This record gives sequence, C-alpha cells and structure tokens, in this order.
Amino acid sequence: MALSTDSSSGDAPAPRNGDLPEATLVAHVLAQAARPMPQATRERLSQALLDWFTAGWSAIDLPAAATLRGLARELFPGDGPAATFGDAAGATPMAAAFANAGICHLREIDDAHRAAMLHPGVVAITPVLALAPALGLTNGQVAQAIVGGYEVALRVGEAMGAGHAGMFHATATAGAVGAAAAAGLALGLDAPRLHHALGIAATQAAGLWQLVDDDAHEAKSLHPAFAVRNGMTAAYAARAGLPGARAFVTGPRGLYAALSGNGPLSALDGDLDAPARIHTATIKAWPACAMLFTPLDATLELIQQHGIAAADIQAVDIAIFPHALKIAGVHWPAKASEASFCLRYLVAVLLTRGSIGIADVEAPAFDDPALQALAGRITVRTEPEYQKAFPQKRPSEVRIVLRDGREVRAYRELRRGDPEDPFTWEGLQARLRAFAPAVDDSTAHALVAACQALPSEDFAGHAARWDTPLFSAG
Repeated sequence: MALSTDSSSGDAPAPRNGDLPEATLVAHVLAQAARPMPQATRERLSQALLDWFTAGWSAIDLPAAATLRGLARELFPGDGPAATFGDAAGATPMAAAFANAGICHLREIDDAHRAAMLHPGVVAITPVLALAPALGLTNGQVAQAIVGGYEVALRVGEAMGAGHAGMFHATATAGAVGAAAAAGLALGLDAPRLHHALGIAATQAAGLWQLVDDDAHEAKSLHPAFAVRNGMTAAYAARAGLPGARAFVTGPRGLYAALSGNGPLSALDGDLDAPARIHTATIKAWPACAMLFTPLDATLELIQQHGIAAADIQAVDIAIFPHALKIAGVHWPAKASEASFCLRYLVAVLLTRGSIGIADVEAPAFDDPALQALAGRITVRTEPEYQKAFPQKRPSEVRIVLRDGREVRAYRELRRGDPEDPFTWEGLQARLRAFAPAVDDSTAHALVAACQALPSEDFAGHAARWDTPLFSAG
C-alpha cells in the first residue's frame, strides 16, 4: 500500500524562524524542488545514479554486504516493495535503505565532495529509492527529492568545514540532515515540517573518526546506514507532528558549536542562485579513500609520461596535505578493510601493475614480497603548506627517483572526476563494468537505461521504476 504524502497530519508547531539561515535553506530547497529541473541537472543526476548503482553492485557479493542485509532484516523485519542490493525478496523501505546505504559505502567508491568532505549520493539517493515504490513517486518526484538531499547535505557539510571533518565523519553528521531532506521531500513535507525534520535529524547526527584510530574500519559502512535511518525517521517524525531544533546548525548548542564547526556558515543560505550543489560532487576514479586521489593521479601521470616500471624505481617521495593522513593514515594494511586507506600500498600496486582494481582492495596482497619491497622505498610525508589550500584543493606531489639517476615529479591539486575534470557518460559505463564485475550485460543495459530515463523530456510524469532486477540478479 502506498504511504500517504499528505503533509497536513499531526500538530507540529511552526518554527519561530526569524532570520535563521536554516529557515532560508529550507525555503531554498522547497523552491528549487518546485521549479522545472534544468536539463544539465537532470543529466548530472543520471550520472550520480549510475555512480550509486556502481557502488552498490561493486560490493554486492562481499561478506560484509550479507552482514548488512541480515542486520537490516533483523532490525526492520517484514516484507515490502523496496529493493535491496543482493536480495531478490522485497523489504520494508527502512530495511532496504539501511542495507543499501551500508553496501554502497563498502568499496569506498561512492561519490565525494571537496568542501563538504562527505559522500552525498549515499545519503541523498538511498532513502528516496527505498521510499519510491511505497509512495508511488514519479521520476520527477524522485529527481527533485534526490537533488534536494544533495543540496542540504553538501551545504551543511561545507558550513561545518575541515575542523568538523577531522573529528567526525561528515557523511554521518551532515549526511543525516541531507537524508532527512531527501526523505522529507519524498514524503511531501511542507516548510515547517521539513524544517522540523532537519532539526530532528541534526539532533541524531554522529559518526566518530575514532573508529579509524581503533582499527575498526569494518564498521565505517554503518555511518551512512545510520545516517539514512536517522534521516528517514526524522522525516516521518516531523510528518507525525514532532518538533525539531530550529537553529540546528547555528544555535549555541547546534551542530556548529557542538561538533567542531569552522567552515563558512554562509554556505547554508548564500549563493542561492548558483547551480544545484549536485554539480559540485566528485565521482571517484579510484577504489580507495578520496583523500588519497591526488597522489594516485600524479603517480599514474608519471607512469604514462615516462613508462615507469617498478623495477626502475630507487625511491618514491610523496608529499600530501596533512588532513589526508588523519583519515587515511594506515602505514601498511593488515586486513582488507584497511587497504583503501593505505597510500603506500595503493601506490606500490599502481607502480607494479599500472592500475588499481577492485581485486586489489578486496583481496589485497599484504604479504607479496615485491609489493613490500617497493613500499619500503616509498616515503609518505605531510606538507603543512599544502593544508592552506584544503579543502577546496587537495595538493600532493609525487617525486620518483629512478635507478638510472633521473628524477621525475608530478604535482596535482584536483582529482580526476572532480567537477573540473568530469567523467563522460561513456567513461561512467566503463567504470561500472570495471568496478562492478558482478553486473552482466543485460543488467548493465537495464541500469544505464534506468539512469538515463531522468533526462527525458517527459520524465516528470512517469512512475518511478526501481525494481529488484536492478539490485539483484537473483
């Protein structure tokens, strides 16, 4: 049975907003959703959807994915119309959203953002696609809800800044608020209730980076899973009439004050005429932590320009912005979940094999003597001067000294897949097949067709179809 989208139920009091930036953000998101979506934004959304499906399918057969599917059904039992990666049976929207958010984050290939320092697609797309079949949403409603989720997650993440991101996983904090926006728009909440939903979600925002310090990388996928669960719960709670914090970011005990915020608060309510924030997200070129992309891009550039092979190398020196190693500072991986966070391992693989594939992080060759020997010649150090450009840029320099006495260098500030260096649609399809080998030809064709349906001229009135075959071959 389709859930009601009537936003008039409940007796939640309207927020006493005054001039709160949070109220301006809510009004902006609702106004954005009420306008016809520009063709460029529809096309960018299609890319984001294909990226999301690539992330989910890339991890579909991992043991951790099975764990998340089982956990979701235990926490949110029952049958329903929502589809889950790797599960041919329908699930409740909450169960599917919880599992899919975690699964899409397992490979570390879901999209990212320089300034917000979070993964926006996993919190914006996941709740909407889980809700769409239960709510009977059209493609237009799906599109507007997802774009609104991106808008809120990224603006809140930008406002929270690097100080926050050094202590908290912003996908779990700002991401929870973005998930509430996406779910709230899908539910058809009006301005007061949408504001309440965001405030309720902000109250539940959490995600400590202490898990990295304590070698608990396997639990990182729970951050987006809980963010989506909390965001969806907040939207339903607001629809039921429960109030939320009004100044959930800027108040004296809001996110900014409580969770080490130091970014520009103008991100909440400034530059409202700019293109939708979804245009500023990065689609990841490597199956690794996004903090490490510029040195990987620089290394690949040197391989391509100079034909470097591992046997040619005497020493490698990598200088990187300090924040990168706060998140991805593993010296040498001891388990698969750490491979994506170890720059020495990733660079050694790239120099040895010329590429980094899913298998290199799924079943990393920790004990390979050749990789270990090369890694022993790789020095990774932080360059304090580079931190000044962060987070808008991610400076890194790779210097390779060759055995014949030559020295080659490459410097990168931006990453392949950033808005300034985007993927083509053809490149995204090739990325799907490379990163998600479980996808067969017919499923790949169906995924591409479903994602391309959004830019069609008459997309708004068509019923959304996000069926089980798109999520599972079973």
